[in-house]
Parts: sequence; structure tokens; C-alpha cells
Amino acid sequence: MAFLSIWLEGAPFILVGTMISGFIDAFLPARMLERVLPKNKVMATLVSGFLGIVFPVCECAVVPVVRRLVQKGLPISCAITYLLAAPIINPVVIISTLTAFGEFGGANSIAGFSWPAMTIARLSLGYTIAVIVGLAMLRRKPSDILRASVADGIEQRAEDGGHDHEAPLGFDGKITRAMRTSMRDFLDTGMYFTIGVIITAWFGTQVDQTKFAQLAGNEWVATPTLMGLAYALALCSTSDAFIAAPMAAFSLKAKLAFLVFGPMFDVKLTFMYLSVFRRKFVLVLGVSLFVLIGLLSGPWWNMLAALLPLK
Repeated sequence: MAFLSIWLEGAPFILVGTMISGFIDAFLPARMLERVLPKNKVMATLVSGFLGIVFPVCECAVVPVVRRLVQKGLPISCAITYLLAAPIINPVVIISTLTAFGEFGGANSIAGFSWPAMTIARLSLGYTIAVIVGLAMLRRKPSDILRASVADGIEQRAEDGGHDHEAPLGFDGKITRAMRTSMRDFLDTGMYFTIGVIITAWFGTQVDQTKFAQLAGNEWVATPTLMGLAYALALCSTSDAFIAAPMAAFSLKAKLAFLVFGPMFDVKLTFMYLSVFRRKFVLVLGVSLFVLIGLLSGPWWNMLAALLPLK
């Protein structure tokens, strides 16, 4: 039952993501994103953190979308930034966070701020972490981090000057191509997603969750504990705020780390990332995110708490 509930919750988002990826493959002109984004690589990376507003998908759907965008010419630094930021910086997640923490209209009953403190903290820290990781990818080649099957197509396109040599397709032909691409991506991504859900379901049913609450008193332990819980539970970013908000035993700093780390890296995402990226990169990414978010969440919350007025 746990497996089915998680799988049925996430599968529709994967389907939406793979449908989007299919239409991107069929209808988005090659190198169009490079022409739209700023020419400066740093500025392009900064702008990519807001692509979630344009392509509003959760973490279950973002992987196949990023895979297709990269193959269409989106630079690696921009792709990684969008990959990490989109599950947080999108309208659905913003509304769900506002609702879970009672921050609509400044009526924050949890943190006591007249501003939506947790929502602002989640968006700003998520964007900052995504950009930091994206900027670290500026000098990396696609072949350094992508699986060979994904990188080969990009390098071949680059050698051809970013042009497709296939005969132009009509509308019906593009629809057929989009459906075929969506089917391949859904089967590929869905396999890794299913493995992750199996592990998540086992953890949720076989491990006593109350043991984690016993660690909430120590701030140095509470933050990594909630981050580890976020990794294991693999919640959707559209609903994880409703799980974090009632955790009265944990501080708001620990909850912030939970809400930022989970959408960027959890057990199902680990296997989904492996469908696109090399194993070494996935390992380094996970460790880097854990350390960065763990170290920054406390100071970040303190900084915003000093800036945002109380009721």
C-alpha cells in the first residue's frame, strides 16, 4: 500500500514531465534557449534559476525535462541550476508552502512574522544553492557529468553547428515524434523512479519514525536528521511543506533544510539522476548539497529573521 500510494502520487508528474520533454524535442528549435538566455554564462545561470516559472514542474517531472533541454542546447550550468531550482521556485510549491505555514496575508501563526518568512526563506535559499552549484558547472563539459548515451547526442549536435539534418516534419509528424519520445522517456525514467519508491516505501513502513523526533533537541543533530528524513521519505515538493509544518519538535531552521534539500536530492531522485548523469557526479552532487544546505540553513534563517519584521 505504501509503494502504491507513493508511486501513484509521483507517476502522473513523471508522465507530465515526459510529455513536456517529448513536445520540447519535437517543437522546440535547436539552440533556441541559447538564443533566448543572456550571452554571458554567469547571467544565463542566474536567469535559469527562474525557469521553473516558465516550466513549472516538481522534482518527479524535472529530470526528463532537463534531459531534453540539454539535448536541445541548454548549457550544463543552466540545466543544473534549473534542475535544482524548479522543484522549489514554481507557483504550485509557493502556494503550498504559504498554505502549510499559514503565511497567506501575513497571518503567520507558526513563525510569528508579518511576512511569509518560511516561503521567502525556502525560495531564496533554494535559488542560492541552485545557482552556486550551477556556477560550479561553468567549466565542465557535458561528457564530464552526463551518461555517454546522453552526452553523445549533444556532442554530435555541437559538431553539426546545432542543426538537425532530419527532413522537416509536419504538425502530425511532430506530434508522433513527441509521443514516441515521451514513451521512451517515461519508461526510462519510470524504471529508476520505481526503484526509488520501493526503497522509500520500505523505509516508511519498516523504520520507526518516532526515533527521529528524539534527536530534535540538539540543533547540530536536528538539521541533518531532518535532511536525512527528507532524503528517505522522498516527498513531492508540492506537498512536503504540509509534512514539515506540524513538526513542532524541530526548529524552523531544521524545517528550512528539510524543505530545500528534499526537492533537490532524495532517494527517488538519486535513481532518476542516474538515468542522465554519471554515478560519480550524482554522488558528489548529493554530498555537496547536503553540506551546503546543512551549513547555510541556520545562518540563512537568522539573517532573514533579522530582516523580516515580527507581528
